[in-house]
Amino acid sequence: MSDTFQLFGTAHLLMLAAIPITAGILAWRTRHYPQYSRLIRYSLGAIILVNELVWYGYNIYQGWFRFPEVLPLHLCDLTLWLTIVSAFTLNTRCFELAYYFGLAGTSMAILTPDLWAPFPSYPTVQFFLAHGMIVLTLLYMVWGNICCPQPGSVLRAFIFLNLYTITIALFNAVFDTNYMYLCQKPTGFSILNYFGPWPLYIAVSELVTVVLFTSLW
Repeated sequence: MSDTFQLFGTAHLLMLAAIPITAGILAWRTRHYPQYSRLIRYSLGAIILVNELVWYGYNIYQGWFRFPEVLPLHLCDLTLWLTIVSAFTLNTRCFELAYYFGLAGTSMAILTPDLWAPFPSYPTVQFFLAHGMIVLTLLYMVWGNICCPQPGSVLRAFIFLNLYTITIALFNAVFDTNYMYLCQKPTGFSILNYFGPWPLYIAVSELVTVVLFTSLW
C-alpha cells in the first residue's frame, strides 16, 4: 500500500461513510418518487461503465494492459460487470451474484485496499470510484426495493463463485499469475492476514464466504 494513504484515516473514513449515505439518499428518493428509479439506476450503471472503460483506455495508453497480467479477472472485475448489467436490465440472476460478491467481497477491498499508486493519483481514485460505486449501486437497488435476492440464491452464488475460482486457479497455474490472490496474499494489509498461510487462508475464506453470504440473505 502507498505510504501516503492512511488506512482508516480521515479520507478513507469519509469515503467509507459516503457510500451507504449516498445509497440511502438515492433509495429514499426512489421510494418517494418511483418515477426516478430508472434514471437513477441507469446513471449509476453508466458511471461505473464509463469509469471502467476510461480505466481500460488509460492502461492501454500506459502500456500496462498486457497478457497474462493486468487482465480484468479478479472477482471485483466480474462483480463490476454483473453490477452494470443488473443496473441496466434488472436481471435477477446477475443481481444475485453481484449482490453477494459485491457486499461480501468488493466491500472488503474498500475496507483494506491493495493500492500500488500514491493517493490521490488517478489509479487510486479510480480504484475507490469503481469499488465504491459497485457497493453503492447494490445497496441502492436493495434499499430502494428495486431488486432483491431470491430463495436459493446463496447456494447459487456459492457454487458459481467456486466454479469461477477453479477457472481462475487453472489460469494462474498455467500463466504464473495471482488473480483473486489464490497464490499469495496481497502485499498490503488485508483480512487474509488473519486467515493463516497459504493454502489455509483459501479454506478459511471459503468458510467466511458461507457466513457472509448467509448473513446477507
